[in-house]
Parts: sequence; structure tokens; C-alpha cells
Amino acid sequence: MPAAKAFYVTTPVYYVNDAPHIGHAYTTVAGDVLTRWHRQRRERVWYLTGTDEHGTKVERSAHEHGVSPEQWCDRLVNEEWLPVLKTIDAANDDFIRTTSGRHRRGVAAFWNRLKDNGYVYEDTYEGPYCVGCEEFKVAADLITDDAGVPLCPIHDKPVEMLSERNWWFRLSAFAEPLLEHYRRHTHAVEPRSAYNEVVSFIEGGLTDISMSRSSVEWGIPLPWDDEQVVYVWFDALLNYITAIGFSAPAGTPEADRFAHTWPADVQLVGKDILRFHAVYWPAMLMAADLPLPGKVFAHGWLLVGGEKMSKTKLTGIAPSQIIDVFGADAFRYYFLRAINFGSDGSFSWEDMLARYTSELANGLGNLASRATAMVVRYCDGVLPEPGHYANADRSLQDALIEAAAKADSAMLAMDFAGGIAAIRAFVEAVNLYLTEQEPWKLAKAPAQRERLHTVLYTMSESLRAIAVLYNAVMPTAMSSLWGQIGALPHLGELADQDVSEVERWGQLPPGAVMTKGAALFPRIEEQ
Repeated sequence: MPAAKAFYVTTPVYYVNDAPHIGHAYTTVAGDVLTRWHRQRRERVWYLTGTDEHGTKVERSAHEHGVSPEQWCDRLVNEEWLPVLKTIDAANDDFIRTTSGRHRRGVAAFWNRLKDNGYVYEDTYEGPYCVGCEEFKVAADLITDDAGVPLCPIHDKPVEMLSERNWWFRLSAFAEPLLEHYRRHTHAVEPRSAYNEVVSFIEGGLTDISMSRSSVEWGIPLPWDDEQVVYVWFDALLNYITAIGFSAPAGTPEADRFAHTWPADVQLVGKDILRFHAVYWPAMLMAADLPLPGKVFAHGWLLVGGEKMSKTKLTGIAPSQIIDVFGADAFRYYFLRAINFGSDGSFSWEDMLARYTSELANGLGNLASRATAMVVRYCDGVLPEPGHYANADRSLQDALIEAAAKADSAMLAMDFAGGIAAIRAFVEAVNLYLTEQEPWKLAKAPAQRERLHTVLYTMSESLRAIAVLYNAVMPTAMSSLWGQIGALPHLGELADQDVSEVERWGQLPPGAVMTKGAALFPRIEEQ
């Protein structure tokens, strides 16, 4: 039986001109939560992230630090970009570097194919170029300062005027094919505002674009012209296929991976690079006779002080600055809970501390602590057999069914805030159940022993479901909870639990040994 296609998710490859900030981590965490959720639905998954290491911006950063571009990239990747994946607890399947041999070989093969297909020609380029964006600009893209100097609106820096003989990609040939594709696939770009932006841009007409540079040395040489390198975007975009085996010889494991992975199901990007991913990239794929991604999702910006996070403007915050205080799970929870994915969102320490305290420490953390402590105290740590279920117990079971359905629907739609809200509503329902049933009073009445056991089992089985539902978002804390409720020896690893069966009641077996462990979310004093 042939292998099923993998659910393939990508982040952009991130520039290595500097260390990562929480804007980069935000994208990676979103992809990680999405792919963890799909894994828990028993799907084959492949999650790719990586670094973009060529181009003028990287070359200049290296020279400013007195090292070669290769040394600069190696240092930043090994000391900054790879470690941050562990810091945020990402479970990516692969990490692609655009300086790697597999990528360089794939890029050469791809552009040879496009040239053979008649979509590449030689001509002269003259016009503005933004080094920060690594993008050729048109007049409509630019703003001006008080002196009338043309500026990039993203970086607020003057653009450079270039004139050089390059090789060009016939982007204009794909205006109508792209429009037809988007008319037939109205969810191929999300959110809707991003879709409308892309369609409007294409309807305005597409012009051919230079796909090479002669004035840059740090890049991948054209296979037919070693005096030119591939324009950095037309190099970087190809990582999505070079990482999974594009151009590998037939019959090799790499070729098999490509056949069972491409096209990508979801490509996550920041909204500032939407045009590259939803116009240039699909046009390139069409020119190569390759299928197009299922969806490009353009999320919003993280704002600090009302501005997009930026190292240039000194508003970049390293993920470790937050995680050292709150932990990786709270970092992951907060940014997907507090911001609607697809919209801009502002970060503040005060808001994060407030949500951490009320929703995690006092909410879920306190529930887990109280529940496990009562089983330890009243039943010597052994989960009791439940008796007759009363209406309150059955109402909680119904609430779990509703929460699981809402969470699954939201997570699959990348409505992370909605998915977390559905799970959190169930946590609140369990907390209310505990308050109303008062097991501490039942424990004082010998005649209520059966009822006490039913209440203790109900809240413990609820914690089992909460651990499964929240695992994609907070894997470390939920793994701790999984151990505290004694689920591991009976049900197996938490990551292997099928989230589509989480609502089936009674999975945590009576007799499981529960322990009161360390607090899942230690309280943090406001400073």
C-alpha cells in the first residue's frame, strides 16, 4: 500500500543577518502547534523551518563584523538560530540552510528547468532596490522623506538605485493562470484580507522580474552563467522543495520523500513577504510544471510600542528574555491565545503576566494541584473506581465533547486563539464542578464514599483530556501533568494520544497511581 501524503507545513527561511527575536519565534511556534495537533490526529506530518543565508544584507552584516559571509552564517545558525528551536520547544522534522549542498543542487536544477521551458531571458535592470527587503521596488511601493528621498516603507531607509545586466523570469506570463487558480481556490491565501491583496496585485498586471544579480558575490551561481548569482528571493523560496528532495534521482529516499510530501499543505509567512509567496512563488512552480501549495497563510505583525518588531529599530525581543521568566509553555500559550492569528497583535509584559497568573497559575495549574492532592489525601494516591454518574458528572462529560469538537475545528483552521479558548472553557467548567461538588466535604462523610470516588475520578479523567488537548500548545507542562495523573504506564506517551478520541470517557483506568508533583505554572511575582 503506497504511503499517505504527509501533512507538510513550512515557515519562511529566516535571514541570518542577526539573532532571532520573538517575531520569528511566533511563526515557528504557530507551525509547531499546528503540526503537533495533526500528529495527534494520527496523520503523517513533515514540518520544515530553516535559514536564508545569501544576499546583500547578509554579506554586509558579515563584513561589518569582520568575518566572511560563510563564517557569519555558521556562527549565527549554530549559536542563535538552532538553539532558539530548543528554547521554544519546537519539534520540527528538518532544518534547511540555503548554503547547504542539497539546496544549491536543487536551485541549479530548478532554474535550468525554467530556462529550458523558455521562462528565463537576459536583459538590463534599472531601478530602486531595498537591501533590507532584498527586493526590487517599483515607484508605487515607496514613500519619501521630507527631502523627497525615496524610502522603503518597511525599513524607513533610502533605497539604492541599481543598473546591471541580469537574467529575467517571465512573471508576466502567469498573470491569468494565477488569477484563474485563485478564483478556483479561494482559500489558497488566508486570511481573506491577504487573499484580496494578492488578487488585486495580480489584476493590476505583472511585469517580468530580474532573477539574478551580477553585483553580489554571496549567492548561488547561475548554472549557465557563473558571473551571476540567483537573486536571493528566487534562491530562498526554493527551500520548500529542495529540503524534501526535489531533483533527487528516481528511486532514492529523497525522491520518495518529495513524491509523498509536496505540495505543501500550509506555508506560514509574515504579511510583509506575502507577495513573494503568493505571486512569485506559485508562478515559479507553474513554470516548472509543479503543483502549487494548498495554502499560504499570512499572519500579522507582533507590535512593540505600536511598531513592528525590528532589530533595526531596537524593538526586537529575544525569546529567551520572556521564556527565562515565564517558561516555554507559557510563551507558546500566550502568543497564540492573546493574538488572533492573521491579525497584528501587541505584546506587553503586563498583559502576559496577567494572563499567566489568571489562566495558567490560578486556573489550570491550581486545578491540577488540587485534584492530584485530593486523590493522594483521600485515596492514598490510587485513582478510585467511579460510582453512579449524577447529572453534574454527565454535564461535564458533555462539556468535554463540545470542547473537543470546537478545539479540533479551530486548530485545523489555524484559529489558535479559538482552539485555546475552547479548551480553557472546559478547564473553567472542571474548576466550577470541583467548587460545586466540594469533595473535601464528601470526604468527611463515610456515607458519601461512593460519591467522593465518582467526583475524584471525574476530575482526574477531565485532567487526562485536558493534557491531551493542550499538549500541542504546552507539551512540557502537559507531559508533567500526564505523569502526575499516572497515565503513562496505562495509556502510553502523551504525544501518541489520538486527539480525535479525547472525548471518549473513561480512558484513565481506576488504579492509576497519582502523585502531587511540582506546580505546573509557578506563580511569578510582579516586579
